[in-house]
Amino acid sequence: MTTARLTVDARFPIGAVRRRLFGGFVEHLGRHVYDGIYEPSHPEADEQGFRTDVLELVRELGVSMIRYPGGNFVSGFRWEDSVGPRDQRPRRLDLAWHSTETNEVGLHEFVDWLDKAGGELMLAVNLGTRGTLEAIDLLEYSNLPGGTTLSQRRIDNGREAPFDVRVWCLGNEMDGPWQLGHRSADDYGTLAARTAKGMRQLDPTIELVVCGSSGAQMPTFGEWERIVLTHAYDDVDMISCHAYYQEHDGDIDSFLASSVDTDHFIDTVVATADHVGAVRGSSKRIDISFDEWNVWYMDRVASEKPTAIDDWPVAPRLLEDVYSAVDAVVFGSLLISLLKHADRVASASLAQLVNVIAPIMTEPGGPSWRQTTFYPFSITSRLARGEALRVQVEAGAIDTAKYGAVPAVDAVATHDTETGAAALFLVHRGRVEPIEVAVDVSGFGAVELVETHLLHDGDPYARNTLEYPDRVRTRPLEGVRIEDGVLHATLPPISWAALALRRVG
Repeated sequence: MTTARLTVDARFPIGAVRRRLFGGFVEHLGRHVYDGIYEPSHPEADEQGFRTDVLELVRELGVSMIRYPGGNFVSGFRWEDSVGPRDQRPRRLDLAWHSTETNEVGLHEFVDWLDKAGGELMLAVNLGTRGTLEAIDLLEYSNLPGGTTLSQRRIDNGREAPFDVRVWCLGNEMDGPWQLGHRSADDYGTLAARTAKGMRQLDPTIELVVCGSSGAQMPTFGEWERIVLTHAYDDVDMISCHAYYQEHDGDIDSFLASSVDTDHFIDTVVATADHVGAVRGSSKRIDISFDEWNVWYMDRVASEKPTAIDDWPVAPRLLEDVYSAVDAVVFGSLLISLLKHADRVASASLAQLVNVIAPIMTEPGGPSWRQTTFYPFSITSRLARGEALRVQVEAGAIDTAKYGAVPAVDAVATHDTETGAAALFLVHRGRVEPIEVAVDVSGFGAVELVETHLLHDGDPYARNTLEYPDRVRTRPLEGVRIEDGVLHATLPPISWAALALRRVG
């Protein structure tokens, strides 16, 4: 059996664990909204048509801020379509996903759902096919208490109090050729800065996210960020990062090391932002909104959208990936990377929540269930409190075709100085042998175990399905002990684990 030595100490913090790090993403895409969160004919639908079984799972998942309504969808979206009497709302073609949008669920309905789910709204504006004025109008409709035509329209539509949206996305993936209104970095940066200035004239307290590259693989990555921030640095608070991972051609070792790419992605964007700030002589710091991240098998049949000129279905089954145990281990390692950058990642949005590359699945008229990826998110969002801490890892290496040699073990810890509660999150990337880890936790003082969680399956491709919804789930990590300030545990191959500790005395 191989071994790894880890050291964690509360005196070496990374940064505060902001609750927005555990955000989600709801887009009008496939069965996410219709047949997902909203199904009026379902036996467990509430008076507004929302599935209460899904609401319970969303609460259990522990998501904080939820980005809405897209995604690619937003670049063709007219927000006015989504408010007012339902029977007067237009049906529109959604060019992004080759579908028909009924607008039956709009801004008011989604905010009502979000109130029930217990989350905060992050609202995206359309800077693909629309512009500055429409963004300001939406801000006025949403946040102004009253006294104007637009704010009164919100009141007349049934919402007396403002939505009070704090965080706004200035478009979506504007560097992507697939995006409606795709434009150059100079064009987008100019538009984003102009829109940000206009929105702040109305409400200077809002937080604004400018579009970074839609992926580190984009040919303009790095230069896009530099140019956009050169235009908008003084006007925005965050820049977005998007990253998706999948196993390619049976290369499971590289897949298990995906978070190495996430770490490099974040470090590169931070360096670029800080470079722009230094050139400008600015003391302001731009943080990151990692507002799309997940495992996504883009080349599977589930991700193929309709293409026929006369085929524009309502809520087709799109992007309904069924996740395996190894997918969940990689997913957990991505959460570790986000926590390892808690000093600069101010918010993050798991893409997405229900049915569409999601931790929660539903069947029309039938049950809902947890995918394998549900467990790392729900456990991490519940246990990670206080400050994120660096973990010094000494472990053997795994050779990968894509990333070279990477550590067999990755880890991060959190610590709440007020309560003394701590948590340790671990991933074992090796796929052959178990590994014995010895973690020096003496820096916390005297502590004891509170709970342990292990995600592992003898079949790394085992999945949860409609027929077998609980095939893969977490279980306690057996044999964990603390002796003389050292925590000892054995991790099986391809596994993710979380351990909660508390101060004794």
